[in-house]
Amino acid sequence: MLLSSSFLVSHISFPYTLSACCHTAQSFPIQKSTFHCCLGATFQDKRVKEQKVNILHYEDNMKRRSLLFFLITSGISPALPAFGKTKSKNPYDERRLLEQNKRIQRENNAPEEFPSFVREGFTVKVVTSDNYVKRDSGLILWDFAVGEGDCPKDGQQVTFHYVGYNESGRRIDSTYLQGSPAKIRMGTKALVPGFEEGIRDMRPGGKRRIIIPPELGPPVGPSTFFSSKQFEVFDVELLDVQDCKRRTIGFYSDVVCN
Repeated sequence: MLLSSSFLVSHISFPYTLSACCHTAQSFPIQKSTFHCCLGATFQDKRVKEQKVNILHYEDNMKRRSLLFFLITSGISPALPAFGKTKSKNPYDERRLLEQNKRIQRENNAPEEFPSFVREGFTVKVVTSDNYVKRDSGLILWDFAVGEGDCPKDGQQVTFHYVGYNESGRRIDSTYLQGSPAKIRMGTKALVPGFEEGIRDMRPGGKRRIIIPPELGPPVGPSTFFSSKQFEVFDVELLDVQDCKRRTIGFYSDVVCN
């Protein structure tokens, strides 16, 4: 007895498709052979699909290699993931830099208990004695003498002496050598921000060392006195605080402090 393909399609339920071997009018001697034919066709379809997927993967890999070859030959560096170790700080290197800084300060005749600056790239560590006090703004202070009287206010004129140093302890400026003290009105932005903050709570007769960080320091550049962002150290002696008032005579107006 021969079974037609239409009889198999209508009476046999199978999870795989029968269209690959049963869509024609060809007949098969037995039902078992029909199953074998359909299974073989289904597995063959799977192999064909796997081969197509492998071909697509191969083409993608070839495209990536071609792109990488183009980037390298054209001088463009592709962004590749970097796996590197973070360099840990060596206590020996820090001690060596500290000793080097102190040696340079001795050569520059830096004053006693001058702060040390350990610089590694853009990172600077300030090493001071316990006499210094650090504020939240980053300013570091040491009062040699407190003084007496009232602290200066905005609009008042302050008279003071100062000596300025760089990180290596070399003197960069001094009103003592100039022969006359400096006079500045407070609140007029005539002083470096860190310097004005440092003398704002001083009293006449007071002496203080002020360590100014770069963010509170002077502007840098070719048109300024300072060529790079560094810590600046000032020894300040506040001499006097005076009240000021504006005087107008005809078309002339000025500020008088006494």
